[in-house]
Amino acid sequence: MSNNDLGLLALRLGIGGTLVAHGAQKLFGAFGGGGIEGTAGAMHAMGFRPGKRNAVVAGASEAGGGVLLALGLATPVGGAVAAAAMAAATVVHKPNGFFATAGGFEYPAVLGLTSVALAVGGPGRYSLDAVSGHALNRPWTTVLALAAAGAGAYATIKQRQEAVAGDAQEAADAPADGPQAPVAS
Repeated sequence: MSNNDLGLLALRLGIGGTLVAHGAQKLFGAFGGGGIEGTAGAMHAMGFRPGKRNAVVAGASEAGGGVLLALGLATPVGGAVAAAAMAAATVVHKPNGFFATAGGFEYPAVLGLTSVALAVGGPGRYSLDAVSGHALNRPWTTVLALAAAGAGAYATIKQRQEAVAGDAQEAADAPADGPQAPVAS
């Protein structure tokens, strides 16, 4: 029995379970979450358009990636999709600085970096990947999963930045007092 393998099991269960809980909040309204509709509204307000599609993708990435990490099954894929979701969350929180106590990006960054580390480092001996002879945990799988998830995260973040910039321009172009009523003569 290896301490490293036990450590990886504990890490996978903790990070995976946390991601599953956050995904369940978005998808099902569990643990006080907004469910799809509530999350869709929040995603739209944050610049992720369309909100509903982004809510489903974010929730599925967190929940699905978390399940895969916790089980140690297709660990590169689970780590990559979880990291991609956390990259987008990190961008949202970045204006608030680093620390989570101020609404900063500390928490999603740690979840994302840990997910990448598990994707690259592997799940350890106490995993379904080990039981399957690592059929879904190959070096090429890791490279492909991280590249695809990175490309998806980049496209999502770029689209959000464009939407936020458009919203800011629209607000700047709007009259300060709202629409002006016609003057009666």
